Amino acid sequence: MPHPALHTPLVDLLGCRVPIICAGMGGVARHELAAVVGNAGGFGCLGMVREPVELIRREVQAYRALSENPFAVNLIPAATPGDLLAEQVAACLDLQVPAMALFWDVQPELIRRLKDAGVLVLQQVGRRSDAEAAIRAGVDVLIAQGVEAGGHVWGDVSTLALVPELVALGEVPVVACGGIGNGNALVAALALGAQGVACGSAFLATTESYAHDYHKQRLVEAGAEQTLLTTAFFRNWPMPAPVRVLPNAVTRGEYADLHARGDTPVIGEQDGGPIHLFSTDSPLRGAQGRLEDMPIYAGQSCAQLRDIRPAAERLARMVEEAEACLARLQGAADSEADLVDWLQELLRAERAGARVMVDSAAQTEDPQLLDRLHVLHRGEAESCRRLRRSIEYLGAEPCRELGAFHARAMAIDDLAERLQFIARGQRWVARRLSERLPHIRQAWLRQELKEVLRLHRDDPGS
Repeated sequence: MPHPALHTPLVDLLGCRVPIICAGMGGVARHELAAVVGNAGGFGCLGMVREPVELIRREVQAYRALSENPFAVNLIPAATPGDLLAEQVAACLDLQVPAMALFWDVQPELIRRLKDAGVLVLQQVGRRSDAEAAIRAGVDVLIAQGVEAGGHVWGDVSTLALVPELVALGEVPVVACGGIGNGNALVAALALGAQGVACGSAFLATTESYAHDYHKQRLVEAGAEQTLLTTAFFRNWPMPAPVRVLPNAVTRGEYADLHARGDTPVIGEQDGGPIHLFSTDSPLRGAQGRLEDMPIYAGQSCAQLRDIRPAAERLARMVEEAEACLARLQGAADSEADLVDWLQELLRAERAGARVMVDSAAQTEDPQLLDRLHVLHRGEAESCRRLRRSIEYLGAEPCRELGAFHARAMAIDDLAERLQFIARGQRWVARRLSERLPHIRQAWLRQELKEVLRLHRDDPGS
């Protein structure tokens, strides 16, 4: 089971086990990569930008043959001819695609149509104004793309600056994208308030990605400072748009005369069609020709990648690194022994409370009172579960004793008076949590205890 800090609300929303999304890289993220990521516990995304409907249908069916996990299809409406976009959306709805990831400008009518059809909508944005527009349109998740990201880049600020700005909007989960290629970067994103990350370069450099081996090798050999933003690749993109790539003859201006004339000669072929100079199409599996003159997309996270490996290993390694990083942070937090003792005290109280609810329910046949006791018991049981898990992650064995609260409560014969006593006990636990929460530096433990506090505040008995 992953560290509790990695079980964010986003995980439940997307239906995955860890908060790591494979970015919907056009051409690169096809069914093989998306399915492996999904089966390994992450969230897969099919990059279907400007692809024909027949390919979308084949890719979705191929994904479902490999994985039963939820996934998304990535489209870029602004970069897609209107007729084709309409066909793509209709096909996705017909295929009952569970989620759609959209990028570039925000199109409220499309978002509302998808939402009305029951589709989960993720919108990638690069600035606050677009995030606000996406929230108004009803998106479920914001992907905050920092300028460090590879491929097409929409914003002008770093992931470090953008994520907390969008988190502060407080409306929907925020996913960090750009400069994230290992577990330490994942933890950093969570510390900024993100509920997950979307990784492009990390999954491009895998055996299952549809990128050409030449692209993968250049990526893992590069340093962050070697990547650059350029608008030199303009063909088949309807508006000037910067992309982050590794340098080549195109970015160095060696074809400046052709660029000035808009002349785009054929330099290769892939997927049965020609590739033109200045095209935004990166080299894919089976591509032939002057691969070195095609855009070699690379995010600044390339410095965190040193090899090409299976996507499941990449994801598992990120999780291991994140858990190790969280463990180091725990070591710098409150005294572990004192913290465990405090948690054990709370657990004894909650176990006592849960037993009181069960024993009290056995003493009455009043349906209203039974319902109330059952609700209280569910809250106490959930609190116990979260406290036990927290204690285990701190390396201790959860206590099994009942607190003194049980004997005191059961000594009260009148059930109405006993319920008042129970309510005082609930408030005692809530006070203990409220007093200590600001001083707990482990983000994952704060999240767990906030949920315990919420359960007590929501309980009808408190």
